[in-house]
Amino acid sequence: MSNTARQDAAVADKAILANSAYADGRHLAARQSIYRWQQPQYDLPGIVVEELTDTSGTVLDVGCGNGKFVSRLHKDRPDLQVVGMDISAGILADVPKPVLVADAQALPFADNSVDAVLALHMLYHVGDIAATIEELARVLRPGGVLIASTNSDTDKQELDQLWAGAAGDVLGIPEGPARVSLSSRFSLEKAAGYLGTAFKEIRVRKLPGTIAITDPVPVVAHLASYEAWADQCGVPFADTISRAADIVAETITSEGSFKIMCLGGILVCQL
Repeated sequence: MSNTARQDAAVADKAILANSAYADGRHLAARQSIYRWQQPQYDLPGIVVEELTDTSGTVLDVGCGNGKFVSRLHKDRPDLQVVGMDISAGILADVPKPVLVADAQALPFADNSVDAVLALHMLYHVGDIAATIEELARVLRPGGVLIASTNSDTDKQELDQLWAGAAGDVLGIPEGPARVSLSSRFSLEKAAGYLGTAFKEIRVRKLPGTIAITDPVPVVAHLASYEAWADQCGVPFADTISRAADIVAETITSEGSFKIMCLGGILVCQL
């Protein structure tokens, strides 16, 4: 099995997801925090609220994580019945109720029973992406909406280069192994093809931006949040993080900031 195949398998490993990567909200919060330095700023929960303007009834947030979107919907749309769901019981501890622990590939909901489904930055974590999309479509009522999100294959390439350079320095070679990519299995470029098998209408909202950071700490925290997949990196994880911190500090000193180009997107889908 190639290194990429091993990494892809680990990204969808239920034990890693439930017991390490998302055992609590710490790693997810670290990955989310880097966007505070992005320009332009996007209010992602606000965009979801906007896209649900014409929705009433029940909204199921599949793979809701630390409840960022659930909390906003409770605040802005108290008329909706919002249910948060995740494979990890630990990460649901502070998510507004009701919540449930379940697998996205076997939703504990009847056919045509919910009005909207959210699958935000999570479909790359399921073992069978196509089957999971069919499952999301199964529980939607006619006229219901699925809102999915992911990142582009070109997103944060500067972090990929940083990792490979730092790993190479640690190993004493020109370039080290690639870091684990979470979104590559269901990237923005692949998403419409997957979703088009179950949904007739797909609208894509691309969200480009630039992160300019003048302190290495957020970059280091972001890279360190991949700790759950350290065994798949093929390089001493802590040493690589330390070397990456040095490289970022050097870049900030010489160039004034460390810049990261971002491209994510939201896909609004109807049956």
